[in-house]
Amino acid sequence: MKIFTNHGLFSRLGCLVAAGCISMCFSSTAQAQEVITIKQAVERMLENNINIKQSALDVATADVNLIQSRAALFPTLNAGTSSDVSFGRSLDQTTFQIRNQALNVTNGRLTTGVDLFGGLVKMNQIRQNKILLEANKSALERTKNDLVLQVVTSYFQVVFNEDLLKASREQLVVAQQTLERENALMDAGNKTMADVSQAKAQVATAELNVTNAQNQLTISYLTLSQLMEMRADNNNYRVVAPTIEDINYAQKSYNVNEVFNDALTRYPNIKLAQLNREASEVGVKVAKGFQYPTLSLNAGLGSSYSYVFDDDNQPFSDQVNQRFNQFVGLSLQIPIFNGLTAKSNVKRAKIQYQGFINQEQLEKNNLNKIIAQAVADLRAADARYSSTEKTFNAQKDAFMVIEERYNVGLVNSLDYNTARTNRNQAEIDFIQAKYDLLFRSKVIDFYLGREITF
Repeated sequence: MKIFTNHGLFSRLGCLVAAGCISMCFSSTAQAQEVITIKQAVERMLENNINIKQSALDVATADVNLIQSRAALFPTLNAGTSSDVSFGRSLDQTTFQIRNQALNVTNGRLTTGVDLFGGLVKMNQIRQNKILLEANKSALERTKNDLVLQVVTSYFQVVFNEDLLKASREQLVVAQQTLERENALMDAGNKTMADVSQAKAQVATAELNVTNAQNQLTISYLTLSQLMEMRADNNNYRVVAPTIEDINYAQKSYNVNEVFNDALTRYPNIKLAQLNREASEVGVKVAKGFQYPTLSLNAGLGSSYSYVFDDDNQPFSDQVNQRFNQFVGLSLQIPIFNGLTAKSNVKRAKIQYQGFINQEQLEKNNLNKIIAQAVADLRAADARYSSTEKTFNAQKDAFMVIEERYNVGLVNSLDYNTARTNRNQAEIDFIQAKYDLLFRSKVIDFYLGREITF
């Protein structure tokens, strides 16, 4: 028994030295890696994401539409010219008599026009485009929000997998130490091959757990990199784990109605639905405006020059001065029947407006459900965290007692392995509960419009 104790001591010292070397190597590698906080991960996504850039282009288009609708109120001004060649009988531009001739006539004109009344269509289109510009801005914020939540989820998956890999490696070290003890005891005649085989199986299981944890960590890093629009082969960074203070903050309680009322004023999905409803309401007025008469003021001036191929011509300046003319007039157009186009457009606009009213209410209902679920999830996560923490501490203490008894031969290997398995599973459950609590807390912060950091 004394030999086993010394062997176990040296085994532990050897593992500690090896672990220290591994830790030093890991620290050296980590120092060369970039450290990215959750805030920085969100910022990189916002800067690089293509969907956000595309939504920004939609905002720019809406801004152009607003500028154009405002410019439509100004008078139009157009210049033009035309040149015609005619043969045979035509009007002599000098004597104003009909004669056979080959004639080239060039006309020039400058015209202007302005709508005096058009059912307020243009004014309502300006109002509608103002609202649509704000709606596109809200759509941009909605795109950002959706992606922020994805980054937060992926980031937490990475830090969870980091802790899971760390725990799996520690469990592997314990399994390897157990195997060494079993071999030493078998050499001393105190253990059988069955005991050693069982220890080997435990090592194999622990190695598989390490491999699975490493694979999960690699995949989670890849997912986070893709959200940040980083190259798949450029993952030389590590994340920052939350602290005890973050866990204490996460255990804060919330009232569903207070969170909902706060989110209602800032959540972009709600704001977008409200703006779409307002824009469609103005759209009804635009459609109705086409049922009214339109009155326009038009004015212009022009002149012409003619060249007769088989005769002498007056000088260019004389002809232009003699034929210079001006006009001004009013144009009234009264819609009477146009295949029910205007009436049908009004009906469609009203239907669309009612649809956006329903959509706005649906968004509010969904937000209420989401927040109620989020608050309930946070409460459940807090309770599960406290429970798993107690369970882990109890299993850890129980395993220490079993290990001490096992080292002096008072507990068989089956009971020892069972206690170790229970302790390992309790640790994994505790890690899961910890990050689930933190994530649920950040979801509440997300809906309250708070900056997500730790």
